Amino acid sequence: MKLRLFFLLVWFACMGSISRADDVVEAGELIAEPPTLHNLGFEWKITGDDNRNATVAVRFREEGSDQWQEAQPMLRIGDEKVWRATEYLEYHTPRMFAGSIFGLEAGKRYECRFEMNDPDGVKGEAVRTMVVETRVVPQPYKDGPVLHVYPPNHDGPREEPSFTGLLEAYYGPGKGDWDVVRRRPVQPGTTILVHAGLYKADRRDYVNPHQIPFFGSYVLTLDGTAEKPITIKAAGDGEVIFDGDNAFKLFDVMAADHHIFEGITVRNTEVAFYAGVKDVLGCSNLTVRNCRIEDVGIGIHNEWAGSKNFYIADNVMIGRDDHHRLNGWSNMKTYGASPVNSYYGVKVYGQGHVVCHNRISYFHDGVCVSTYGIPEEEQDRKCVSIDIYNNDIFLVVDDFIEADGGVHNIRVMNNRGFNAAHRGLSAQPIFGGPVYFIGNLVYHVPFGGAIKTGGANPAGVLVYHNTFIAENTDGGMSNVHYRNNLFFGTDHARRPLFRMMTYTRYSTSDYNGYRPNNNDVSPFEWTAPENGLREYDQLPPLKKFKDLAAFRKGTGLEQHGVLVDTDIFMRMTLPDPTKPHAVYLPEQVDFRLRAKSGAIDKGVRLPNINDRFTGKAPDLGALEYGGEGQVYGPRD
Repeated sequence: MKLRLFFLLVWFACMGSISRADDVVEAGELIAEPPTLHNLGFEWKITGDDNRNATVAVRFREEGSDQWQEAQPMLRIGDEKVWRATEYLEYHTPRMFAGSIFGLEAGKRYECRFEMNDPDGVKGEAVRTMVVETRVVPQPYKDGPVLHVYPPNHDGPREEPSFTGLLEAYYGPGKGDWDVVRRRPVQPGTTILVHAGLYKADRRDYVNPHQIPFFGSYVLTLDGTAEKPITIKAAGDGEVIFDGDNAFKLFDVMAADHHIFEGITVRNTEVAFYAGVKDVLGCSNLTVRNCRIEDVGIGIHNEWAGSKNFYIADNVMIGRDDHHRLNGWSNMKTYGASPVNSYYGVKVYGQGHVVCHNRISYFHDGVCVSTYGIPEEEQDRKCVSIDIYNNDIFLVVDDFIEADGGVHNIRVMNNRGFNAAHRGLSAQPIFGGPVYFIGNLVYHVPFGGAIKTGGANPAGVLVYHNTFIAENTDGGMSNVHYRNNLFFGTDHARRPLFRMMTYTRYSTSDYNGYRPNNNDVSPFEWTAPENGLREYDQLPPLKKFKDLAAFRKGTGLEQHGVLVDTDIFMRMTLPDPTKPHAVYLPEQVDFRLRAKSGAIDKGVRLPNINDRFTGKAPDLGALEYGGEGQVYGPRD
């Protein structure tokens, strides 16, 4: 009997030590993702930490400085399930920490320090440092050859060396069947100055002076380098118009790395820049800036996982969809579903892309990460470290910005969106995250809501400092966290103000401001697993709460949440819920906060995100009272 008791005690001791060992975090590989101009992304792989109480604190400083700054702690991810039944998609997030450092200067080296802590103990090297350099804006090579391109009807003086049509300068002369025999291609570092005029080829003309082949595209296949890109830019003597004559794609750059397009107009084509196809081919280091892209089906298209470091900035993109009324693509009763005349302004996949300061109007979607499916296994092909910021998006059929398909460190910041039929921002799905939605303005989303998550069940969504003039009615997220946002009900007849459906008990929401709807629907709805950390089979029924106090008591969330109304803004009238097809202009609304309003000083400090708050605490919403404001759309 005593011997049996002895073995039982030994067994319980061993089982206890095994359990405790599984709670101990073990530090694995620390990965720096491709840097962007102003942000850095990192992943730190781990094992153990079954009880999810490990943390990673982050600090950084410019190399050579002795002044450390606090960054956001990394997000603990792992074991969340992302799935979409209709596509047979199922993915379980790996155990790791991931996160970003924000607001850095371009072209600077930064020392980054990561410290892992766990009350249960840390195996391996708990403190890591690495030095990472941010990118710079690509520029033409100053000391390279300069070629001058003129349209066929140009009869004035020319700067030499001169060429008729872009392809003659890019590849050398060649017409008809001989266009593939050309032997005078440009070299890395070449700048092609395109002079004013209309470049519109008749692809059916066998020897057309533009040298466009039958399929109607400029197929560019040469590579520049980081130091010596190939640049195609307007010469500055008047507007340069490339008219696609209704071709499917005008600039095919899938095999052309390190190219800069600047100051040109592209019109009358289904795809203006065709930059990558999934599982086929794609380019890297594509720059399109200060261009006008109009009367197109798609502005810039890329779905190749190996693409890196696009810079899409300060462009105006105008689609073919309805310019006069807002209409969606499904369940539209008044005018029927809107046809996809124009699909999206920009779609990217890969790593290190920057899409900023563009004005995009009249498309199905504004800016998209490709809804790619299960992430690639190779680290250099995962969709990570993408910045989408300060874009001005107006009147779209579906969503302003879709982060769908992103894996880690997708940063959607300081964008303005007016008039989207279905959702403002989309996270359907995110494969672990974090995706950061920070500082965005969303106004008038009559058929959907603020953030789209249902149907693909994303994991790792951080929603900070946004102003949503729209209900947040979707659901089905894991590891989601809301802080310092404003959610304004628009008095929609059937919608709650805030619905939180989460498959993980560690999802959180606090320090947000709410304007409840003036209807008979309970303003707050919530459901989460009843036991344990996660439950993906079936969530309990939604619990409905009559007010913020009941929501706080029933869920433990929003201990610091507040109620607000439209008078907190300098000028803001709610969109009319009885006129969902109406179009509102940004100039009609002033989202700056009034002094002493109910959103002032009601937020929580988020290091490296709201360090420049002006009062006793950060304010709620996208714009800090007395702050610097934002520039939406092109900077010039």
